[in-house]
Amino acid sequence: MVILHMTRSELLADGLSGRGITDAVRRGDLVRARRDRYVPADTPDDVIRAVRVGGRLTCLSLLAGLGVFVMNNSQLHVHVPRSASRMRSPHDRRRRLEPKRRRGVRLHWLPLSEDVGPATCVGIVDALAHAVLCQTPRAAIATLDSALHRGLVGAREIGEVFALLPLRYGAIRGLLDERAESGSETLMRLMLRGLGCRFDVQVRIDGVGRVDLVVDGWLVIECDSREFHAGWEAQEKDRRRDLALASRGYTVIRPTAAMIMGEPEVVLAAVRGLIAARIS
Repeated sequence: MVILHMTRSELLADGLSGRGITDAVRRGDLVRARRDRYVPADTPDDVIRAVRVGGRLTCLSLLAGLGVFVMNNSQLHVHVPRSASRMRSPHDRRRRLEPKRRRGVRLHWLPLSEDVGPATCVGIVDALAHAVLCQTPRAAIATLDSALHRGLVGAREIGEVFALLPLRYGAIRGLLDERAESGSETLMRLMLRGLGCRFDVQVRIDGVGRVDLVVDGWLVIECDSREFHAGWEAQEKDRRRDLALASRGYTVIRPTAAMIMGEPEVVLAAVRGLIAARIS
């Protein structure tokens, strides 16, 4: 997401007059996000709010806009330089913002690894580093998996992310898996790892297709989300797949993303129960 802010002098150099700038703002062709900071009219609202505060969009706010998985986020994440002053509310340019969390804003102060000039957002490496610091380790792994799966970063960039983090975060690097197609799948994989189960991810089964996880060669776990499994047609397709798996000797469970993220103990109890019954 590369969106540049423009100053009045830059707009004048591009051929606009002072009156032209004012008219463009009134027409909605330009947005005056902050004193001497203008952005295109189609700039996402979170980006405008970050510029209004006095910084750049980063962390969970930026990543969510790029389609990367993040856990629940109700704050606007803004990076500001250590020397920043006169920060203001993202909602009202006349109100100043104290240099800490306030009015739903989370400020990030770490120096950036990349000079992004007049860009309104930080680079992807810095955004991911901020996101690791802002989330639990499990959620951070899911975010990094998602960025890898979507092709936004590769092994080199992931190395740069961990180079920015305290050494203790290096422990989670070996747990990343770019094959995960959703955040819930990553979280489910980490649960199984915690149980000590043997499992494979994104397994192709003849006559069925790919399934999310296969535990101990017999238990299939499909991590369902509303996006891809809503509606009767989608549900009927899922049931046909389940019958095809059952005919091949597999047991299938389908915890939803909401269950995996909000009620992990319920999902874990189901897995434990099935494994215990299988053993006995």
